[in-house]
Amino acid sequence: MKISIKYRLFLAFLLATCTLVGCMFLIMKISFDRGFLRYINNIEQARLEKLVVVLETSYTDTGNWDFLRNEPAAWYRLLAETLPEEYRVLLRSEQERLSKEGLPRDSRPPRRMMRHAPHMFEWRVLLLDADRRQIFGPNRLPGDINLHPLKQESRIIGYLGIVPPRNIADPLQLRFVQKQRQSFALIALIMAAAAALLSIPLAQQLVKRITVLAGATHRLAAGQYDTRVPAAASDELGQLSRDFNSLAQTLQKNEQLRRQWMADISHELRTPLAVLRGEIEAIQDGVRPQTPLSLNVLHGEVMHLSRLVDDLYQLSLADIGALTYRKEPIDLGEALLEAIELFRGEFETRDIRITHETPTVGSLILLADNRRLHQLFSNLLENSLRYTDTGGELRIRLAKGEDQATIDFEDSAPGVPEDKLNRLFDRLFRVEGSRSRATGGAGLGLAMCKNIVEAHDGTIVARPSPLGGLWVEISLPLNG
Repeated sequence: MKISIKYRLFLAFLLATCTLVGCMFLIMKISFDRGFLRYINNIEQARLEKLVVVLETSYTDTGNWDFLRNEPAAWYRLLAETLPEEYRVLLRSEQERLSKEGLPRDSRPPRRMMRHAPHMFEWRVLLLDADRRQIFGPNRLPGDINLHPLKQESRIIGYLGIVPPRNIADPLQLRFVQKQRQSFALIALIMAAAAALLSIPLAQQLVKRITVLAGATHRLAAGQYDTRVPAAASDELGQLSRDFNSLAQTLQKNEQLRRQWMADISHELRTPLAVLRGEIEAIQDGVRPQTPLSLNVLHGEVMHLSRLVDDLYQLSLADIGALTYRKEPIDLGEALLEAIELFRGEFETRDIRITHETPTVGSLILLADNRRLHQLFSNLLENSLRYTDTGGELRIRLAKGEDQATIDFEDSAPGVPEDKLNRLFDRLFRVEGSRSRATGGAGLGLAMCKNIVEAHDGTIVARPSPLGGLWVEISLPLNG
């Protein structure tokens, strides 16, 4: 049978509370019983101390214990003197009643008084003489009874003891204890009932928040990425709600990026395909003759399309972690100079001055993939070559820090608006205006640069250049 989480929580709360209440009831019962026995023992010890004084005084008056052996009623009179005042009044009234009725006055406590005596003290008192012969007391004695010596000056004249009570046997005491136990049981039942009543709304409140999260999860799984849940609480469910909202926001952003990615890819592929189609149809219709120039135009569009597909393939490999890196110790300065020399002729053709600064002492050795670093530097150099105005400048600076190397690419105008700098490394992103499709590529080069740098545990950032263009700063750890 399927039990909902609300009832599971309710049963868990109720079981925990009932277990706690039951343990409290047992502890209180045991504690009360032991405490009540200690209370009775304390009362009896007080009576026993009084009896010691009475017996020692009586022995001094008579000189022996014969007055007790010959007259047992005297023993009960002595015991009666140790009773509390209210019991002695009861004893005297009983004896006066017997005297008025002409009945013999018995010095022993009446049965009614005996029933009211604290735990039948008179039945358990033991009196021994100096030779430890029993004068009065119960027939069966336990082995652990404590005897108090009776003295006349410094001479021991006898011993007095009492058999400790093992349990509560007096009817009045038993009724008192039973009433207390009933009170404890009633309190326990009230606490359990209150816990049951409080567990129901508490379980409903917890389940309500879980139900909200479950419903939001179903909507999120169905594609409603704008779903959010209240997350004002500071407990675990509140943290779970905040994590859910973060997940929903991430999924919503990824969905928007996916749609934007599909639209951008379609746009990028449609442009060269449209040019190819137009050129081919023009040749087929005889509008444009088939000449080496027309073939060069077709070849250029095919190469543009091929580079776009290659870049997309490289990025897809990076996304799935299949882009291979063969890292080995390389000299970062030499790798940078090799890339610069390959592009120096093109920069001179565009009349763009290129300068570079590298450390003059020592070499910068790091663990990296030389082929990927060459691709990184080539993409940055090609980016500056495409977007820097004729007659501009590109400064490249390599510096060594304590545990990392820094490479700066600073070019001259045109620059990039500051509100678009943080999107330069997004795929298919191009700054409109001077850095446009007319002179630029598909907007994948910087995205590929970011993947290469992050694969080497480095960072890459873009900021405005002091020369008026773009400043790209790369930091790579020297420890690999």
